[in-house]
Amino acid sequence: MTIMPCRKKWKGTMTDRERFNNQMHYKPFDRCFNMEFGYWEENFALWEEFVRNNIKTNEDADMFFNFDRIACVGGPWMCPAFEEKVVSETKDKKIIINADGLTAEVPKDSHGTIPHYIKSSITTPDDWKKCKEEHFSLDHPGRKVDIETMKREHPPERTYPLGVSCGSMIGKVRDLLTVEGLAYAMYDYPDMVEDMVETSCRVEEYYLDQVLEQIDFDYAGGWEDICFKNGPLVSVNFFNNVVVPRYKRIHNKLKTHGIDVWYTDCDGDVRPIMKGLMEGGINCLLPFEVNGCAHPGELLDEYGKELRIMGGFDKMEMAKGPEAIKAYMETLIPLVERGGYIPFCDHRCPPNVKYEDYIYYLDLKEEMFGIK
Repeated sequence: MTIMPCRKKWKGTMTDRERFNNQMHYKPFDRCFNMEFGYWEENFALWEEFVRNNIKTNEDADMFFNFDRIACVGGPWMCPAFEEKVVSETKDKKIIINADGLTAEVPKDSHGTIPHYIKSSITTPDDWKKCKEEHFSLDHPGRKVDIETMKREHPPERTYPLGVSCGSMIGKVRDLLTVEGLAYAMYDYPDMVEDMVETSCRVEEYYLDQVLEQIDFDYAGGWEDICFKNGPLVSVNFFNNVVVPRYKRIHNKLKTHGIDVWYTDCDGDVRPIMKGLMEGGINCLLPFEVNGCAHPGELLDEYGKELRIMGGFDKMEMAKGPEAIKAYMETLIPLVERGGYIPFCDHRCPPNVKYEDYIYYLDLKEEMFGIK
């Protein structure tokens, strides 16, 4: 089904690619890059305009709202992943084994929520050895990149920014072990955890070695989710001594190919590990949740033009309606004007935001940050 945009694309004198690169490099740009991070699954059923226009995914919504285009490509982490299956079920819950090999309890109606993790497939070094042999071999044919297809899908003359995913050094390790499992393993089996980080790094290096020579990327992306509202889920020493050296290896490859903007998606309070992130080469934060950390201006003031931020519009303020939306948007004006900052909702837009208030937010963002 063809998606008909409900809004006109913001006017501009640059391509999306030119605009993104200039804005992220503190160079002059015609107007702010216009993007959003997405929506809770519930929004697709609750917002009448989404239902009426058959908008069912974040990709659909990007086209519906006519946002600027941005894309990112990446390779598999586990290859193959664990076989997903249902172990048992009750009237309203299911016990499953997911793609990471975790036994988890999830709602039967699949509404958006964090699963209750019951058991990891990895609790000892022997478990990890088996998992590594079965799921992390670099020789698996699924790790070979189809370069020609990638070039056809993202040609050199494209007008939008294209990123290369550098995966995760520690966030996916946390997924394999669970938060509690990682906390114990760092003390009980530190060598195992470091080998898991090293394996994650090698997987990403193998992917990057295939694509960096072939495609002209505009930025690098990644995912960690290794912090919560009170700081990192691992010690700062562990992060600096084990994770950061692997970032540096990835960063060296990116630098060699002219990629100097690298974001990580990490929720929570990243401030205790900010110096480590930046030392490792990560110089952009996305989607930068305000309530779990700070107003984006605080970190941009502290780190200056060495840092970029994407996101940072407080979703709690968005839910309060137009007056709060306008008040918060005004605090972002100097950040957009200085460059290195792209405002959007600080994670998936939640269902307690009214559709009409969200449209007000989009209109106001264009009024303030589009071409005058």
